[in-house]
Amino acid sequence: MIEVPVYNLKGEEIEKISLNPKIFDVGFRPDVINQVILAMRANRRVPSAHTKFRSEVRGGGKKPWRQKGTGRARHGSIRSPLWVGGGVTFGPRKEKQYAQKINKKTKRLALFSALSQKLRDKEIKFVDAFSFEKPKTKEVFLALSNLLEIDKKKKKVDLLVVLTKFSEGVLKSVRNLPKTKAILADSLNVEDLMIYKNVLMEKGAVEIIEKTYLK
Repeated sequence: MIEVPVYNLKGEEIEKISLNPKIFDVGFRPDVINQVILAMRANRRVPSAHTKFRSEVRGGGKKPWRQKGTGRARHGSIRSPLWVGGGVTFGPRKEKQYAQKINKKTKRLALFSALSQKLRDKEIKFVDAFSFEKPKTKEVFLALSNLLEIDKKKKKVDLLVVLTKFSEGVLKSVRNLPKTKAILADSLNVEDLMIYKNVLMEKGAVEIIEKTYLK
């Protein structure tokens, strides 16, 4: 087991907890992480570009001129792809599906690999509880200043907060800080871990991650 310190909101070490090596001691797999992130983004993609075939374009029901004797090329409709205002050949269609299938084992490997690398790089810190009675960005920023090295003038945090349970006070306070996001432990994903440099995790979230992902 891996032992790590747990801090309070004042930045003081209060205890140590053990981490499961199956989650926090996995080799770094950038290929798997990249594959899963691309699949996640592809699955969110909604096709909006849409072109019409010649049969869908308005007009063109009448043959523009007779077949023979005019000296011009033969045409059956002014909505042919050869004509301006006609249909489009091989254009984008909204029916196209971009979704990619990624199995659960691959998703878990990517998540565990990202968590393990964050821990090795000392970019994860564990706190006893990250909760506030009322939404107050100033108090949240002060607590983060005690736990992390951040630019107090520019208020650049670059942080992902992993919560054990829903907290309106934390969510409303965190969203006012640039490049800071709060997420529940059972919704943790590899994309967010790669987007944000630092991770602040409640100690109770570790158990939830084990129950949710380590099956």
